[in-house]
Amino acid sequence: MDLNAAPEFSPAFIEEHDGPTAHGDPMGTPAADEKVLWKGQPNLPILARTAFHTRTIAIYFLALVAISAAAGNLGAAVVCTVLGLSAIAVLHLLAWRSARTTLYILTDARLIMRIGMALETRINIPLKHIGAAHLNDRGTGHGDIALELNGDRMLGHVLLWPHVRPFKFAMPQPMLRAVPDAQTVAAMLADACAGHQAIERNLTEIKDAPGKAATQARGAVPSARPGTHEGIPDNGLEGVPA
Repeated sequence: MDLNAAPEFSPAFIEEHDGPTAHGDPMGTPAADEKVLWKGQPNLPILARTAFHTRTIAIYFLALVAISAAAGNLGAAVVCTVLGLSAIAVLHLLAWRSARTTLYILTDARLIMRIGMALETRINIPLKHIGAAHLNDRGTGHGDIALELNGDRMLGHVLLWPHVRPFKFAMPQPMLRAVPDAQTVAAMLADACAGHQAIERNLTEIKDAPGKAATQARGAVPSARPGTHEGIPDNGLEGVPA
């Protein structure tokens, strides 16, 4: 895979009116002097499996059904089946809503996250505040990209969920969930951040379980290119409801 090749925009991401909207807001819409490097949304099946744990829930209820059937309690097996199907349906609905209301925008100055299933929230992360990027390969070219942030203003875990790395409650790490061509996007993000400051890259794998450190690959070189654009907030991390 050519890590230097920019992923092509899907037609669904070409127009600003597709997906969540934030017209006229400098936090939610790229400025005229910003270069948009990539736009993307989560893949629904992978988001449902990894963020909403539909596969784990399905296995759990299947085990309950099997145990009930083996014990000869068919009534309990039927109840477990109904409850399991209902739970999975609700989780898939939440995943669908989350994917539909999410839009990630990477520019040469910042990362914009338009998220929020009930109330749209716009997260503005200047690239100079991203200290490290981590990739979790989810298969079929998709993956999660977690960001370690610098600076004083930290974003809340609840505000970001499900677009946040699990088990990082004290220092929440925003995470691009189930993005297509994730390895290329992660490399592009690291290169864009390197134009503002040195960045640690882990473009191989991260673990969701706490306490398992990822291998760091250092290779970015800081550049003298300025990291501010006209009309763009540059005083730290920002996130507001639409």
